[in-house]
Amino acid sequence: MISGILAGVVADRVIPDPRRGHPVALFGSWAARLEDLCYRDTRVAGCLHLVLSVAPPVAATVVAAHRAPRLTTAVCLWAALGGTMLERTGTRMGDALETGDTTAARALVPWLCSRDPELLDAAGMARAAVESLAENTSDAAIAPLVWAAVGGAPAVVAHRAVNTLDAMVGYRNDRYGNFGWAAARTDDVLAWLPARVTALVHTGLACAVGRGGDAVRAWREDAPSHPSPNAGIVEATAAAALGVRLGGPTVYAHGVEDRPVLGTGRAPDVAAIRDAVRLSGRTQAIATGVAVATAAVLSRCGWGGLCTPREDG
Repeated sequence: MISGILAGVVADRVIPDPRRGHPVALFGSWAARLEDLCYRDTRVAGCLHLVLSVAPPVAATVVAAHRAPRLTTAVCLWAALGGTMLERTGTRMGDALETGDTTAARALVPWLCSRDPELLDAAGMARAAVESLAENTSDAAIAPLVWAAVGGAPAVVAHRAVNTLDAMVGYRNDRYGNFGWAAARTDDVLAWLPARVTALVHTGLACAVGRGGDAVRAWREDAPSHPSPNAGIVEATAAAALGVRLGGPTVYAHGVEDRPVLGTGRAPDVAAIRDAVRLSGRTQAIATGVAVATAAVLSRCGWGGLCTPREDG
């Protein structure tokens, strides 16, 4: 298990995502076809869509993990981890805004979040980048590591599949308010532990720069007002660690949402984006160590991961 986790992390750093045929994209296509067949404006239909979408890839991973647990963990982590791409996109966003190339910056917004780039000015894109770097570090990097340590490759695939479904149908609008309920709630459950691991690491890194008290205050006082039980604590502690203020009026295609203010620092700028990229990288490095240590302890206790045979190393 440990060697599989480390191999997956290294693979994410050195093997670029394929332009076509990425496993997550293939899953998205599969889920979209099932949506055409399953869609009804009911929660029951959404539950059926969730099960039919997620069960096949998880079942296939269970079979593969029994035959080759290390290799399967490494491959699944490589496919699920998005930390390297996230850091590179954040760096490119910072470069574009620093040179005043708002056209290039707007082209990068969809890679980070679902906000309409045409509705954002430079300040709005800077804020969107910092918020997305914080939230996506938890979803796309820390969560796969946590689930690899606790449940092995099948748990990694289950989380990534549910998280992808949430991005596709987990919206509170007329079409998906009922149908996407199951995906959204399941994603909240699977993100609960990784979000708190991320927030704890953010708080520790905030302590290292003399902002530990700010991070604790933001977690306790600011985060509860956020609509997401997981994104709130991740963004609040990141804001404190970076010394910035996140939240406020947020422009989407469907209108403006007044998000709660997180943190008490300055408004995000290019320097904050670069600091957020560094924060993401450090958080991932620490979480990798935590995942490896957790896997080692669980292995010694006789736990090889969900549906994965026990394996030393």
